[in-house]
Amino acid sequence: MNVKPNKPKVLFFDVNETLLDLSPLKQKIKTVLNHQDYLLSLWFTTLLHYSLVVSSSNQYKCFGQIGAASLQMIAANNGIKISLEKANNIVTNALQNLPPYKDVEDGLTLLKEDGFKLVALTNSDNNSLKIKIENAGLTHYFDDLLSIESVGKFKPFTKTYHWASKKMNIKPEDSMLIAAHGWDVAGALWAGWRAAFISRPGKQTFPLAPETEINESDLIKVANVLTKYS
Repeated sequence: MNVKPNKPKVLFFDVNETLLDLSPLKQKIKTVLNHQDYLLSLWFTTLLHYSLVVSSSNQYKCFGQIGAASLQMIAANNGIKISLEKANNIVTNALQNLPPYKDVEDGLTLLKEDGFKLVALTNSDNNSLKIKIENAGLTHYFDDLLSIESVGKFKPFTKTYHWASKKMNIKPEDSMLIAAHGWDVAGALWAGWRAAFISRPGKQTFPLAPETEINESDLIKVANVLTKYS
């Protein structure tokens, strides 16, 4: 007889590329980088890389600032001039005006109606997080909005997941991250959390990390699994 898994006490959601579609931001970045597709992916990889450089050096700069600085670096390496002010305006404005994926509202509704506590957990700063969730029309789904700005360490640092669990007054093993990034679910699992992976196009789990207990292509499918838990 199969035993149903216990429901996590809190579901923590990554925001960018898990709930919100980065396509508008990527289009603006692509335009600045002379429509060179490979530079677009290089920009996002550089952004993630330098967020870890900042955290591992015990520093803190907001995600948008790092994104703008990364855009300047990639542009300069390819003979494109862009001021830091312009880069900041492009990245910050676009990050705050992202649409939700089509499956997100239905998936969140299913989870909310089933009694789950839903919390956003993002690398964006507090102000940006609040604005982007409001602009996407998702505020009413969440019990809390948590930014890593409060702890000063970007995901996937273990300290950040432990801080989020403590903030919600639960143990790590009672926490589940739902994310579309292999590095994020890997960090959560290594921090003692449970994890569900949304395999958005172009996203994969990290083969060297523990396996996630849920791996589905959209949030509705993840929600359908979770609502069957005991």
